[in-house]
Amino acid sequence: MNLTLKVWRQEDRDSEGRIEVYPVENIPPEASFLEMLDIVNEQIITEGGSPIHFDHDCREGICGMCSLTINGIPHGAEKATTTCQLHMRHFSDGDTIWIEPFRAGAFPVIRDLVVDRSAFDRIIEAGGFISVRTGAAPDANALPVPKEDSDRAFDSATCIGCGACVAACKNSSAMLFVSAKASHLNQLPQGKPEKDRRSLRMVEAMDEAGFGNCSNHYECEAVCPKSIPADNIAKLNRDYATAVTRKALS
Repeated sequence: MNLTLKVWRQEDRDSEGRIEVYPVENIPPEASFLEMLDIVNEQIITEGGSPIHFDHDCREGICGMCSLTINGIPHGAEKATTTCQLHMRHFSDGDTIWIEPFRAGAFPVIRDLVVDRSAFDRIIEAGGFISVRTGAAPDANALPVPKEDSDRAFDSATCIGCGACVAACKNSSAMLFVSAKASHLNQLPQGKPEKDRRSLRMVEAMDEAGFGNCSNHYECEAVCPKSIPADNIAKLNRDYATAVTRKALS
């Protein structure tokens, strides 16, 4: 198939960005979106140009590295699909495709389509863990967990930290990411002793990183490639309010 790509190019976070147009031909429909960009980059390099920089790693939808806004939608229009899982058969011959980085003040552009998402790392460092002694893994049934709790925790833990929720939100809120990372620990016995401290610290780290607050538009839920529900945000708000109250009364 023949396509016209309109790609965001930017030298670094301090440079002014621009849209560049790339006509491409003979793209196989079975190619993934990132494979298509590989083909385009080979063409650009052959012509003596600078390749398009973009993030990728596993190309299996589990690492969260790929972070492209395709035709204005993070990861593209397909539901529950990361950029690396998106295939060219979902487009038509002659289409014009706009490709931009994830847009958020807390995600500065490093180059072209690559953004700095280290703000997520700082949030996890603030509270996305449990304090335990290391050693041999305990037996799986040593600490019984109700099935409903384990299912909800597992659903929350599927978050891959890609940042699509932030890019889709008009407030650049990271509440879906933070709530998923906090909820999957807060709902399990291993994480409950530090629940209050975790909720306070992760929300504070989110605010310090420059993310906005949630205003219940649910754009995050709509674009999440792992279909994480916004119910997690309500749970984090309850946990945070409880933690603030207990801290004030202590």
